[in-house]
Amino acid sequence: MIKKEQQCYHMNYNKLILFLISSVMFGNCNSQEKPNNDYVSLREDMVKYQIISRGIKDQNVLDAMRTVERHLFVPVEYAKQAYADHPLPIGEGQTISQPYIVAIMTEVLDLDKSSIVLEVGTGSGYQAAILSQICDSVYTIEIFKSLGLKAQKLMKDIGYNNVKVKIGDGYEGWTEYSPFDAIIVTCAPTHIPQPLKDQLREGGKMVIPVGESYAQELVLLEKRGGKMKKKDIISVRFVPMIDEEGTKY
Repeated sequence: MIKKEQQCYHMNYNKLILFLISSVMFGNCNSQEKPNNDYVSLREDMVKYQIISRGIKDQNVLDAMRTVERHLFVPVEYAKQAYADHPLPIGEGQTISQPYIVAIMTEVLDLDKSSIVLEVGTGSGYQAAILSQICDSVYTIEIFKSLGLKAQKLMKDIGYNNVKVKIGDGYEGWTEYSPFDAIIVTCAPTHIPQPLKDQLREGGKMVIPVGESYAQELVLLEKRGGKMKKKDIISVRFVPMIDEEGTKY
């Protein structure tokens, strides 16, 4: 009788061990899947309530905003706020722009699969990642080496292979790959840099914040007959455009 009870005990004990192992394994899987599912839902809400509701209609832009995982482009401690309706710090005194600002700046450029785009101000790489979903090629320049290298590695790891990153002064543009179909600037000079005007192809568009100390106007420029046609878009607040010495342009 005792022997039978011992056998039952060992059988039940083994079942318990198997149950606990299975629980841990499946628990880990579920804990990994749930955040991903949550992020998909958060991206959809971001597009619906922050972007479409404000008038963004370009389907390519909306699809890109739904696809790119914004939480990967912010510091870990801000991941839960990645899809909120405001900018976030990314280090070096820089920020990742509010999702709506990313969307409107992208939409006004009228991009397509053949577009070759220059971005000034890589930051975390999020804007470049959005552009990569729409355009043929993206060339992006970052003044802060730490941010540029981090963005470069992240985009390579994710597989955004049509994005090329350069560490340097964005005011000078990137002559080697010009002229560009479009130029997007995510830091604010007090005037429109002449090198960027020169590197924009005829018929091309540039979107850029212009003004003093975090209070600027976002403007759209279109090159016609070698001249720039200007249109004001919206009042914005961007970090200033600086040179390698930290002096504001």
